[in-house]
This record gives sequence, structure tokens and C-alpha cells, in this order.
Amino acid sequence: MADTLTIRRPDDWHLHFRDGDMMRDVVPYTARQFARAIVMPNLTPPVTDTACAAAYQERIMAAVPDGVDFTPLMTCYLTDDTDPEDLARGAAEGVFTAAKLYPANATTNSAHGVSDIAKLAPVFARMEAEDIVLCIHGEVTEGEIDIFDRESEFIERHLREIVRDFPRLRVVFEHITTSDAVDFVLECGSNVAATITPQHLHINRNAMLVGGIRPHAYCLPVAKRERHRLALRKAATSGNPKFFLGTDSAPHARHAKESACGCAGIFNAPFALESYLAVFEEEGALEHFEGFASLHGPAFYKLPVNDTFITLKRAPHQVPDMLTAAGEEMVPFHSGETLNWRMVD
Repeated sequence: MADTLTIRRPDDWHLHFRDGDMMRDVVPYTARQFARAIVMPNLTPPVTDTACAAAYQERIMAAVPDGVDFTPLMTCYLTDDTDPEDLARGAAEGVFTAAKLYPANATTNSAHGVSDIAKLAPVFARMEAEDIVLCIHGEVTEGEIDIFDRESEFIERHLREIVRDFPRLRVVFEHITTSDAVDFVLECGSNVAATITPQHLHINRNAMLVGGIRPHAYCLPVAKRERHRLALRKAATSGNPKFFLGTDSAPHARHAKESACGCAGIFNAPFALESYLAVFEEEGALEHFEGFASLHGPAFYKLPVNDTFITLKRAPHQVPDMLTAAGEEMVPFHSGETLNWRMVD
């Protein structure tokens, strides 16, 4: 059994940095592992136009450690009033790599999201014409729909229609959590792909609920039944280019997670590659790890693969119980657990 694995430097195709002091302290975790990252725009206020995105990109770049080569790829937060012209101009100028659809109130800082997806038809049409990628948080938000069914319901209510009506639009179904989502992506053409997070490969919904409420296992979309986790693991490790790495790392202070109304999000950036690699080893699929982490995402986004390499070595280590960012305690994913691989600095 090999004790080292060298792959092209990977990219993270779905990530939250936040802003301000929090952003400055968490950027280095991602920049040491990944060459690029698709940065989510759900700030307060959200990143809804080219000027805001360019300014946010500059703030991120200022937080990248000296000597580290890292590029944040910006996304436009879609609203009911998104200007297709500004979006197209931002993409043409190289500011926007994609646009992000949040159904209103689907997750953290999504109150300004889209209330009626049908209203975005002109935006989707312009994105299709300009070949701008659409990233989707695929959940309905109606209160009568069970939270564990919201992803599959979104597929039937909205996603099938979007893909049918805009057949050349490139769509990333982000952080998929169900076998329904896997099946949908597989049945679509090459213009539809999906990102998968490390947490949804490792945990099912028992992690949140067995032995008490465990807020650090709570994210949106929530982890589902075990059969869904197994379907995600099969998809991620299959070598199919429709599936690629997107951590959805979402930092929150410990006190914000451990509260009467705990925030959704799992902070997995510090040991993201080691977390993913554990799954690929367990599934006997190490030969497919480079594709998932480093090749499939660039191919879908029509970007070059990175020309540098990283090495991971077999070296068991314990994940710290706590980290600090913005002067606050942060609980990382796998807190207190042992991971069997480490990235070589």
C-alpha cells in the first residue's frame, strides 16, 4: 500500500470565506491546499454586482499569505432584480466566474435570495448565451415541506425545468446530499455536474441527532439517511467527471453554533483534503482522487488544470478540538478524530 500520493494541485469549487476578521483568518487554510476556489457571495449585504465582487476579491487577495499562489473565483448572488447586463459585463471582464442561485431563506445569509425562480428566465437566457455557469443551492423553502425532502422536491419543481428550458446552460448542483440528486445529475447531459462535500461523505443524519443535539454536524442541506450517504460516496469515488470537489466550508464561531438557534455550516477547510482522501481510501478508489479533486472541476468550468503538484503522505494525526479565527473559538470538522493522511507542506 502506497504511503504517499502526489496529484495536481486541486481546487475548491464551493467555499465560504465570510468577510472581515473572520475572512482574513480562514483564507490561509484554503490557500495552502487549493490553487483556486469558487467563493460564495452570501455576505451581509450580498455580492450582487460586479463592483462588489471586485472589491471582495481584493479583500480576499489581501488575506492570502505572502508567497502563496491562490486565486479566488467570484460569484454573483442572484436576486429577483439581478441585472443581466451587469452580470454579463462582470463575466466578460473576468470578475465573475459563475452566478449563484439561493432560494430565499434556504441557508445562511440567503434572505435576499430568489423568491420566484421563474422571474430569472431572462437572466438564465443571458447566462446561457454568454456561457456563464449557474451554481444552485437546490432546496425548496416552503415550511410544509420536510427538511429532509427539500432537495428532491427542488429537483422536481425547479431543476428539471431549468435544465429543460435552457439546455446549453452549464449548471452545478451544489453540495448534493441525496441519491435523487446523484441520479438526476447522471441522467442529464454533460452541461450538468455536482459538487460533493466531505461532511456528506462521512456523516448521515444520525450524527446530528444521536446522543443529543450535535450542532457541529448541522449544515444545510442537512445530512440525510445512510442510503443517501452511500450513494454520494459511490458517485464521488467513481471517476465520473460529473462529480467534483466542493467543500462548502462555512466558518462560524463556536458560540454561534452552540446556541438556542445554532448556525448552519461545517468548518472543514483546515483538513479538507485529508478528509476527502479518507473516503477514497476506504472505498478503495485512490486512483480516482486526482480526478475528483483536481481535474473534473476545471474541465467543467473550462479552465486549465493547475500546473503545480501537491503530495499527501500517510501520517496519522489528531485533528485539534478547537481552532481560533477572528478571536473566536472554532470547532473544525473531525474535531478530536484521527485522520490517516497529511498534506506535505
